[in-house]
Amino acid sequence: MSVDAPVKPTLTKGRILLFALILVLLAGVGIGYTVYAVDREDQRLHGGSGTAPGGPPLTLTGTPRLLFRSTESGPGYGRLATVAAGDPSGPRTVGERSCDRVYAAGGTAVCLATEGGITRTNVALVLDANLRQVRRVELAGTPNRARVSASGRMASWTVFVYGDSYASMTFSTRTSILDTHTGAMAANLEDFTTTRDGKELKSPDRNFWGVTFTADDNTFYATLSTNGSGRTYLVRGDLRARTMTVLRENVECPSLSPDGTRLVFKKKVSQSTRNPWRLHVLDLATMRETPLAETRSVDDQAIWLDERTVGYGLPTGAGAATDVWSVPADGSGAPVRIVAGGFSPAPLR
Repeated sequence: MSVDAPVKPTLTKGRILLFALILVLLAGVGIGYTVYAVDREDQRLHGGSGTAPGGPPLTLTGTPRLLFRSTESGPGYGRLATVAAGDPSGPRTVGERSCDRVYAAGGTAVCLATEGGITRTNVALVLDANLRQVRRVELAGTPNRARVSASGRMASWTVFVYGDSYASMTFSTRTSILDTHTGAMAANLEDFTTTRDGKELKSPDRNFWGVTFTADDNTFYATLSTNGSGRTYLVRGDLRARTMTVLRENVECPSLSPDGTRLVFKKKVSQSTRNPWRLHVLDLATMRETPLAETRSVDDQAIWLDERTVGYGLPTGAGAATDVWSVPADGSGAPVRIVAGGFSPAPLR
């Protein structure tokens, strides 16, 4: 009994053309849906009645104000805005420049932004006191943290190279420091020598983020995490020596007080990925920690509004909207919402 060999389908020109046509149609559907989704999201973010850009041009000089990224739904969404420091819940002035995250001090601002349409480029923009671009640096990841020293000379930024949450153990960061006067840049803090208890840490998997500068424009503090362990450490760095020293465990996103004596930071208090952190203040002389009255989990590098008060961003729970809150730095009082529809605040003193 003979068994017929299986008949192989003939790949004809017509079938090739049909297959190519199907691929083209599928690609068209994919592109069309992407454009539709982008347009729908754009309408959601910019279609509200929030404050539109206009009025006096934004600058980093003048009366004390709070600079931030506006997250009101409307024509000003994503743009830089300011409110009076003495009346942060009052009217805002919205400018033309858009940033994903911003920080400013001493007449210099760092704007982390995403340029382009469907194909996008992440950049760090160094801005002068009139918010004009003076330097542009392309970034290797998603913008995440930004800081400027009090003098305006030193700027730093952190990006996620992969992963998108500090609550996850599967992330990698890259943190850079730029001297805006000389143009010298430390492209990655992983290149610095780091020691703990007098011994050099040689782990190839070291992540740094959340830089904050002291008044000398050379010393800085930052966060270190090693080997995906989930543990974090406070480090003190020396730019000229290109060294860092581990000071203590469980400190993330430090921010130095104006008088240089304290750090506000987020401390991991739970293994939950939803509510892992609580804000604390560390006295650098005594190394005593004080939990703040804000009990919600804050995934932000808090700022000092003044010597007695810290500020930070929290999501509203409605889409991409966030608010700016404040709380006393001594553990007393209660959180207060100071800017509705704001993110990434920076005090302009």
